Amino acid sequence: MSTAIPSRRAALWALGVLTAINLVNYLDRYVVSAIASPLKSAMTLSDTQLGWLMPAFLLVYTIAAPVFGAWGDRGSRTRPIALGVLVWSLATALSGLAHGFPQLLAGRALVGIGEAAYVAIAPALLADCFTREARGRVYAVLNMAIPVGAALGYIVGGQVGAHFGWRAAFFVAGVPGVALALAVLRLPDPPRGAQEVSAAARSGAGTERGALAIYRELLRRWPYMVIVLGYAAYTFALGGLAFWMPSFLERVRHVPMTQATTGFGAIVIVTGFLGTFVGGWLGDYFLKRSRQGYLWFSGVVTLLAAPCAVVALTAPAPALYYPAIFVAELLLFMSTGPINAAIVNVSGPLERASAIALSMFAIHLLGDVPSPLIIGRLSDLSSLGQAVLIVPAAVIVAGLVWLLAARVNARAAGPVRA
Repeated sequence: MSTAIPSRRAALWALGVLTAINLVNYLDRYVVSAIASPLKSAMTLSDTQLGWLMPAFLLVYTIAAPVFGAWGDRGSRTRPIALGVLVWSLATALSGLAHGFPQLLAGRALVGIGEAAYVAIAPALLADCFTREARGRVYAVLNMAIPVGAALGYIVGGQVGAHFGWRAAFFVAGVPGVALALAVLRLPDPPRGAQEVSAAARSGAGTERGALAIYRELLRRWPYMVIVLGYAAYTFALGGLAFWMPSFLERVRHVPMTQATTGFGAIVIVTGFLGTFVGGWLGDYFLKRSRQGYLWFSGVVTLLAAPCAVVALTAPAPALYYPAIFVAELLLFMSTGPINAAIVNVSGPLERASAIALSMFAIHLLGDVPSPLIIGRLSDLSSLGQAVLIVPAAVIVAGLVWLLAARVNARAAGPVRA
């Protein structure tokens, strides 16, 4: 670990490499959605079984995240990230060798171990590379890779799957991570709290606590937990929408499979890039005017997305549902940077990897672990068109909880213990 604050060039290099990894991370996650129909046909899967492929990965990922979070608050941060990237890349390639549902499920579950290391530790590392006031923009850049990577998962998975088969789609998704794992080992790893104003925070004096003690304290810290609960509802909605939308367009709106995956992927790329970028800058703007600016902004734009989501999922004509999908996704992605910055800023420098890991544990366990499965089960019981209507309800809950969090955190404002 370095003992100095990294130069701006080194910090930007770290942001670039970690953003590239995030892109590959989400390409890997959503390649399954793009090849859902060929998988369903080739392995004779039900929608409930399809719905399990994302939760299988996320359950393992969710359980592993707190372990890597504790590691990231104590030792090297670059080595576990590199190890995680390598593991998930190999696991993705192994998924392409599956010859039955149990093998495929096991391959996707193994991916979760690798991704947990990156997701838990990378934001904490970046917090020590950039100042508090710039973190909304930094996490916006980092998280712009989420929609772009997810969209590439739809597009690359859809195109490769259509021309070369679903196995080839897994092989293509797994290759880039190997090179990125090597690049991580050359990143700066500044001291924890390097960008904090407080000398005590930089030195870490009097802050030695065990991993379990940190997690117990975070669970009792209501200003932190209320943000995470809103994030869980948001993730439930976005995860369910992301997994099932290509199948919804194909089966309910009768859009051809390649057009559904490519068209939705294009919407996610544009809205994700613009929404995340604009949201990060606007979040930093409102933070200058209110300590809870990230939360007020996220709550309002998320609530505005709810009626658009309803139109997107109920309108029968492409002239209505495609623009509604676009606006709903644009507004939803605006919250990504500000909410991650809010979680980091409400945590002390020696507990940030743990705080991020715990938030990842909660948002996936309550969010996109159950949502694809619940939607799949509701689809089997009724129809996919009816099942997806649970998404706008979750969007409303997320917006309301973040507005509540802004009020709660404003009352509890004070120095954060590290």
